[in-house]
Amino acid sequence: MALPYGFVKAKIVSTPQLKSTRRPHEVQYHLHFGITVNGAPWDIAVNVGTTDADDLLKYQLVFDFRHSVLTTLKSTSPGSTDLTGTDALPALDFLRSDFLAKTGAWRNSDVMDGSDQVEPVASLQRLLLRAQQSSLDVYVFGRFYSEGDGVHDVHMNQGSRGEFIHHAGDDSNDHNDIWQDGALLVDLGEPEWALYAAAFDQQYVPTDDLGNPAPGSQPIS
Repeated sequence: MALPYGFVKAKIVSTPQLKSTRRPHEVQYHLHFGITVNGAPWDIAVNVGTTDADDLLKYQLVFDFRHSVLTTLKSTSPGSTDLTGTDALPALDFLRSDFLAKTGAWRNSDVMDGSDQVEPVASLQRLLLRAQQSSLDVYVFGRFYSEGDGVHDVHMNQGSRGEFIHHAGDDSNDHNDIWQDGALLVDLGEPEWALYAAAFDQQYVPTDDLGNPAPGSQPIS
């Protein structure tokens, strides 16, 4: 079964803050910011890296992003759009669509040290502050919170191993899936758009129809 997935279109209403989440073998970092959806406050959590040098975040931060799907996004009304179970754009699948076809190579994040001076934290924070101060439309793709209102898993959501393996019919874990990748876009004003996309070193490609690593898969590069 697919986890609840889609995107929100909104304006940022609170200053982005770097927050940490402790995991068994690492500390993961997210930039959190607030938006308003139909009059209700929502939280957005965007992955920016970890303390684990063996599982660094790979990211793309593109300030001249171009793709035909932007026309569709721009025409949507502010608020949340549910794309659960969708197998075509505007749902995102980095491996099964051309969404990242012209965005260049992945970059490695710095090892996170709790500061906002490392990358991609520093650059993404500047982009989000610009969006907040200029009331720009922000589009966030990812999984919807199971408790409360918000979006997380703003990164590639397939190709992970171990606890993230997707077992058909089982939604007991935050599993792999296809057509559920997360990303963040900012409409900077025609024709400029910015894109932030991310994945982890320990996500393997290609993936099968459940989003799990396929036989012979290799770390994303």
